[in-house]
Amino acid sequence: MTEKRRVAVVFVLGLALGVGMTIYSSVFAGSDKNAVAASPLPLEDLRAFTEVFGKVKSDYVETVDDKDLLENAIKGMLSGLDPHSSYLNREEFKEMRIGTDGKFGGLGIEVSMENGFVKVISPIDDTPAQRAGVMAGDVIVRLDDTPVKGMTLNEAVKIMRGKPGTDILLTIVREGEEGPLKITITRAIIRIKSVRSKTLEPGFGYIRISQFQSATGTSMRKAISELKKENDGELKGLILDLRNNPGGVLNASVSVADAFIKKGKIVYTEGRVKDSLLTFNASPNDLLKGAPIVVLVNGGSASASEIVAGALQDHHRAIIMGTKTFGKGSVQTIMPMNNGAALKITTARYFTPSGRSIQAEGIEPDIIVEQLKISKKEDSKVQRLREADLRDHLENGNGKKATDAKKGSNDSAKKKGEADEKEKLKNDYQLNEALNLLKGIYIVEQMK
Repeated sequence: MTEKRRVAVVFVLGLALGVGMTIYSSVFAGSDKNAVAASPLPLEDLRAFTEVFGKVKSDYVETVDDKDLLENAIKGMLSGLDPHSSYLNREEFKEMRIGTDGKFGGLGIEVSMENGFVKVISPIDDTPAQRAGVMAGDVIVRLDDTPVKGMTLNEAVKIMRGKPGTDILLTIVREGEEGPLKITITRAIIRIKSVRSKTLEPGFGYIRISQFQSATGTSMRKAISELKKENDGELKGLILDLRNNPGGVLNASVSVADAFIKKGKIVYTEGRVKDSLLTFNASPNDLLKGAPIVVLVNGGSASASEIVAGALQDHHRAIIMGTKTFGKGSVQTIMPMNNGAALKITTARYFTPSGRSIQAEGIEPDIIVEQLKISKKEDSKVQRLREADLRDHLENGNGKKATDAKKGSNDSAKKKGEADEKEKLKNDYQLNEALNLLKGIYIVEQMK
């Protein structure tokens, strides 16, 4: 067989999975002359394979095409390695490449295969799946009326994708629920804006990264610049929200971490072949000039998100807050084949600067904060009396009556945008706690 120059791309995301959006970073190119030499083929096992092949051909209830049998054998070989390795035939490889433009008909979820079922790594921001209430950790057991058990991940993904405007019924098993949930989702064109930002309070910025795309590093730098302009040219602190971020492009995660680290390693990878040995180092520049950072993570933070969180944690550049991350610390390489198909195979593990492997372990937050639901307490039917309600009460001494305060409240209510932002902050317990911590760190730094 002639050796075909392989053009491989590395990504640290699970799979294009329901969103139909996976972006690749060109890292590996060319064949490795120093690859590990192949060991002798096990003849007895090959005889067993040939025997099974012959039995299926002669005794199976229906005639099976040789091509289908061989392709299924290859798929089984890859799927048996780990949840992220797979064989992509021509059509599946084409579907995967479609996702590189960041848009097509889908649901907006990142998933993996676990124990024969599709498990949600995380829903993507502002997508049909998130709006319908799909959550990280959900296990999908049926797609419409079709059981997931027995499907390959690619087969399940193909069913979830489809024409925008069409519906699909997901039957979901969720921890803490007594029975399966049925959620109907309308497919849509998935357009993912990976970076969003806003000022939470004067001097304190917030950046949300929903997925690591090729331009995420550039977009985040632009967002920081805009936040600085909004806050007189300087930020007192920043919250970097990586919750439910399933990963993406390796180079993008490096770019994000590099924006805050002045020197040293950001991440390195190790595998069996020379091409898989990579080290990424920081450049001497911190966009925030040492201002405190709090990084929010949870069980839906995977892969590239864990690279950023791990790097900032190891360099003591940020406080990691939230819950333990997903724990995907492996690198997949896409290898096009001569027949138009491709292998997606795990080629390396990545390590944080201190040498930690996150694979199946995840990042432990410095401060564990569960996401609690904050609700407004129901008002009592009996209105509590206040000083201002008492007859002949004293004025406050500021020359204003109590009714002035009420009037001020009415005036401020007109600022709907600000009120909405405050309400969101109140309802997001983890974000609220992160902001309180950030302000506390800033105050302590100012007192030194």
